[in-house]
Amino acid sequence: MVRLHPGSQIMYTLYVSRSLKDGKLYIGVTNNFKRRYQEHNDGKSKSTRYRKPFRFVYKEEYKTRSEAMKREWFFKNTTEGNKLMRVL
Repeated sequence: MVRLHPGSQIMYTLYVSRSLKDGKLYIGVTNNFKRRYQEHNDGKSKSTRYRKPFRFVYKEEYKTRSEAMKREWFFKNTTEGNKLMRVL
């Protein structure tokens, strides 16, 4: 699922990927989703190196890094965000 903000140029992506090794979710923000997704699957990210491969499950796109980071914080730190993560 992709959430777009009308009339905005896409610059930052909040993404959720699931490890096919252990089933855990990884949430991140990037300005180049394709490159970052490849880095996770190539083992180039320290935080996910031993959990690869990954499957993309969800993303939202934002005009600013600040907006994307606020949404990432929401998913990682609120009850509502945790509930949403469980359905992914």
